[in-house]
Amino acid sequence: MRPETEAELADIIKGADAPLSIRGGNTRGMAPAGAVLETGGLSGVEIYEPGALTLVVKAGTPVAEVEALLASEGQRLPFEPMDHRALLGTAGVPTIGGVAAANISGPRRVQAGACRDYMLGVRFVDGNGVVLKNGGRVMKNVTGYDLVKLLAGSYGTLGVLSEISFKVLPKPEAAATVLINGLDDATAVQAMSAALGSPYDVTGAAHAPVGVDGTPVTMVRIEGFAGAVAYRSEQLKTQLGKFGDVSVETDADKLAAGWKWIRDVEGFATQEGDVWRISVKPSDGPRVAAALNARGVMYDWGGGLVWALTDPGQDIRPLLAGISGHATLVRAGDETKAQIAMLHPERAPVAALTASIRQKYDPRGILNTGLMG
Repeated sequence: MRPETEAELADIIKGADAPLSIRGGNTRGMAPAGAVLETGGLSGVEIYEPGALTLVVKAGTPVAEVEALLASEGQRLPFEPMDHRALLGTAGVPTIGGVAAANISGPRRVQAGACRDYMLGVRFVDGNGVVLKNGGRVMKNVTGYDLVKLLAGSYGTLGVLSEISFKVLPKPEAAATVLINGLDDATAVQAMSAALGSPYDVTGAAHAPVGVDGTPVTMVRIEGFAGAVAYRSEQLKTQLGKFGDVSVETDADKLAAGWKWIRDVEGFATQEGDVWRISVKPSDGPRVAAALNARGVMYDWGGGLVWALTDPGQDIRPLLAGISGHATLVRAGDETKAQIAMLHPERAPVAALTASIRQKYDPRGILNTGLMG
């Protein structure tokens, strides 16, 4: 099923008598049981006002199309959404609705915020087949319940997005990355914390124990006007010099490739094993790596986001007991997915609240059944 309009989408959901598997571009490999309902037919830009930094777009619109349109006006999506295709070996086309539904946010989250922070409004169809809308096209619109934030990260279990309004931002004039070579994980987290705590407006802080050349590399990004970037990167280089061998990279192509490598976890793309996404406080990042004894790890968000490559079929959550945070199973075989929940189990009070909300918006339990427990 591939509706071309919001009305068709509502009719399909209203008439459904069995679970529906909601699919955008099918790039994240999620396949809940049920008849496939594709949103790719709901495609196109509704409104784009560069002067107002506002974009209204249908949910099935390809992310690449959105990014190309914004780039033509010197603007971008601030939250730097990840492309999962290399890591998961999928071949679909990422859609903006899929990004919003999963709250996909990349390295710039440490400075700019998450996808949900730039969602101004949504239109969606709930499990009853009713079209609902919330929010608007300006940041000051805060009337009523904030369903915008509720839909972000709900993975299509509360409703199927049909339209999203975003705030966008100008692309920076220049960028630079301060590189520190050879650091161990704990020292790298200290260096990233120092950079993020500096006055130099860092927009990315990542560490790979095994970089592209096989050696440890710590990356700290600065963006903005060319003169300011040159000054801030040199100041930060001096400040971080106490941690080790420091250099500054300014080549635009190398910067884009390097941060894409981090954003899309390309270092694990060709390696066998399960991949976990673990969110903790940055100082606990090295503790996670030590507890897992994983095949490989990568750190983003200053150490607060740990990507771990592990042996197939292993539930790592018991190994992380005592470390506050949550672990999401991102890549695994079908047998493992059947045995281990994708999302971290919720505490009882949160689970009860989640069930109550889901009962309100999908009382028949037909939208991506079982995806979130």
